[in-house]
Amino acid sequence: MHLGRLVLVGVGLMGGSLAAALKRSHAVGEVVGLAREPGELARALELGLVDREETDPAAALACADAVVVATPVGAAEAVFRRIAPHLPAGVLVTDVGSTKGSVLAAARSAFGELPPSLVPAHPIAGTEASGPAAADPALFQGRRVILTPAPESDSGAVAAARALWEAVGAEVVEMAAEHHDEVLAATSHLPHLLAYALVDSLARRDDNDEIFDFAAGGFRDFTRIASSDPVMWHDICRANRDALLPALAGFRAELQRLETAVAEGDGDYLLTVFRRAKAARDRFIEGNES
Repeated sequence: MHLGRLVLVGVGLMGGSLAAALKRSHAVGEVVGLAREPGELARALELGLVDREETDPAAALACADAVVVATPVGAAEAVFRRIAPHLPAGVLVTDVGSTKGSVLAAARSAFGELPPSLVPAHPIAGTEASGPAAADPALFQGRRVILTPAPESDSGAVAAARALWEAVGAEVVEMAAEHHDEVLAATSHLPHLLAYALVDSLARRDDNDEIFDFAAGGFRDFTRIASSDPVMWHDICRANRDALLPALAGFRAELQRLETAVAEGDGDYLLTVFRRAKAARDRFIEGNES
């Protein structure tokens, strides 16, 4: 595929990496960064992630082939409202957000009804880094991207979204938005909450200096994602509340059972959990390396 003009709203890790990857694969002619204020995209321009900056949505969207919204999910509705009056019919609109039900709801609110050219997407990729300087053109290579088209989504738009992500080396799958949010609540959103909560609880202890001085590699590995963008994860947790609350409740029950086992010296239960968890994680790692 080849895009003549891509309009990019948000040039952080995800948006910047997508722009860099499309440029590297020669799949885009021009990347226009849509900003609210002049100079917002100075760093992205300096790094060559966008070719020019526009503050006028009409000017940015003229002759556009696709629009990618790469802002925190909490900003999606405001972005949709800003582009809605100027969006040419048939122009692909997609995003990179970690929640999909909220994106569909935001689009319905902003547009009045879902545009047939809207195809929400979620690349299962990223790091704890943020900002344009963190952009990596190889970020999506070999990684999965989940498309969550609505019944209203046009088949041609879905095909265009698939081609866009395949152009940067991603493996594209499709999933219902509700199911996506349930799966990601358990595998991504819950782990981030746990990492943030653990680091915060330790940081508020009187002996936190000593605790962090003696923290080893395991602590660093487990808490790495607590260095992620707080605003982004604030938005994700609020947007995916309905799926996240059951995941939290289930984990809390498991944690209480572990606490009981420790209190009662139930080594058999602990060993069973540890062995089962190790086997499951080993299978996951092997599957992702094959």
